[in-house]
Amino acid sequence: MKSSTLRLAAVSLLLAVFSFSASAQSGKHSWKAHDLDGSRTGVTCTANRQIADALGSFNGSTYVAPNGKKFCKNSATAAVAREVISVQPAMSRVREVIGYAPKPIYVGYPESPLSNLFIDVIMASVQKASGRKVDIGVGNFGGIRLGELSGNILLDDLLSMFPFKNQIVYVGHTGAYIRQLIETMASTKFQPLGGVEIEVVDGKVVKALIGGEPIDDDKVYGMATISFLLNGGDMLYLGQEAIDLQIYDIDIIDIMLDYVRSHTKAGEEITYSTDSRVIIK
Repeated sequence: MKSSTLRLAAVSLLLAVFSFSASAQSGKHSWKAHDLDGSRTGVTCTANRQIADALGSFNGSTYVAPNGKKFCKNSATAAVAREVISVQPAMSRVREVIGYAPKPIYVGYPESPLSNLFIDVIMASVQKASGRKVDIGVGNFGGIRLGELSGNILLDDLLSMFPFKNQIVYVGHTGAYIRQLIETMASTKFQPLGGVEIEVVDGKVVKALIGGEPIDDDKVYGMATISFLLNGGDMLYLGQEAIDLQIYDIDIIDIMLDYVRSHTKAGEEITYSTDSRVIIK
C-alpha cells in the first residue's frame, strides 16, 4: 500500500495532472485535477517538443526535470520519469498533429461547440452510410471523454476523446416517440441533439421543431444515433419502438478522424459553435 501511494504521488508530482490525498483513518481517497502546465517540475505535453525539453532527462542515474530540479534514482519521481520517458518512442504515432483549432472547441451543457460537432458528424455519417434522410440526431455527453480541442489537434486527442467502440446507427421513429423523448429529457437531462430547435421553460417544452417544422406525431423521422444508446446506455432505449433500425460497422472514432483529417487536407481549420438548438430557461 505504501509503495502504491508513493507511485501515485510521484505521477502527480511529475505530470502535474492530478493531486492525490488519502486519509489513513477513513480510508477515503480524493483527486483534484490540475492543468499540465509545468508548475511543479516543468513537465509539459510532448507534442511538437523534444522529449527532453518536455519530460526532462537522466544524467547518469539522476533524473533532471525540465525546470532543473534533480531527483535521485531511488526516488518515486525518478522511477515514474524513467517509465514515462521509456515509452515515448512507442507513442510517437499518436502525437501526430492532424488538425488545428484556432479557438477552443469545448463541451458544455445543454449544448456546446464540441457536443454539436459530435452529433452533427454522426448525423452526416449516418445519412451517408444509409443513403436515407436523417432528420434528428441523439448522442450522449458521456461519450465525449476529453473536454476540449484547442490549438494543434493530436491523434491522441481524438483517440482519448472518443475511446469507446460504438457504431453509428439509423433508427426510424414516429414523431410521437421523439416528442416524448424530448419531454423526458426536459425533465431530466438533455443529451447532444441535432436537427432540432428546442426551448424549455421551467422544465416544460414550449418549442420543439425538427428541420424548422413542428413535430408531426404520425410522421416517421430518420434518427442518427450510436449503438450504446439503443438498449439502456445513459438511460436511453432508442432501439425500442423503432420502425426501422440499421447498425453500421463504422465506429465513432473513425468518422471523427475522417472529419478532422478531411478539413485539414482541404487547408481548413477546425471550428464549431453553438446555434441555440437547445435553450433552457
